Amino acid sequence: MHTKFQLPDADSRIVYVRAVDVADLPQDIRDEIPDVDQVYSVHKADGEQLALVNDRRTAFFLAREHDYTPMTVH
Repeated sequence: MHTKFQLPDADSRIVYVRAVDVADLPQDIRDEIPDVDQVYSVHKADGEQLALVNDRRTAFFLAREHDYTPMTVH
């Protein structure tokens, strides 16, 4: 099935939240993260990273506090 889907543009108020393994982050960022294996990244539709936070709930709260609509990315 080929269904066209319009992706949000860069000015969209949608952000994407996804889990990130701390081991995949640059060393300078890993040095600042407490002893956890995973954090959550908040990204704009154009891929710009807005934040890294400790848990999914905080990521969604942060997005909403800044008038964004958070969506989970797997």
